[in-house]
Amino acid sequence: VNSAGQSIGAVRMWETPGGVGFRIGAAGLPHGIHGIHVHSVGRCDPPGFTTSGAHFNPTGAKHGFNNPAGPHRGDMPNVTVSANGVLQEAVSLPGTSFGTLLDADGAALVIHARPDDYETDPSGNSGDRIACGVISLATVVPAR
Repeated sequence: VNSAGQSIGAVRMWETPGGVGFRIGAAGLPHGIHGIHVHSVGRCDPPGFTTSGAHFNPTGAKHGFNNPAGPHRGDMPNVTVSANGVLQEAVSLPGTSFGTLLDADGAALVIHARPDDYETDPSGNSGDRIACGVISLATVVPAR
């Protein structure tokens, strides 16, 4: 959902031996590069999505792939939104599983306004939360 609470797309998830993959399809986003993270609570209350909590970080690491004390388990590579506002990308979250993400309060996939610098704690200087999707048992559909 976007900051107005409107559905803007969908995310498909799958588990592999190395982690969890996400295929994101969304529209109506600002053109450019955006940070994307898994946050620790499965809530996406607009407009600011602060109810999704901090980044998923069960090991207590610092933020960022380039941080010697990082990364958070919820840190993922930046994504690119095309000039027409469409995001179509696959990203992965290594070293985790559905079982880890789907705890009692779930988790959330959050897109931020700016790129993640992969270093600055706690969120890579990636700015406001502009879109959010809940990851919970209710949103996981078994493979067919």
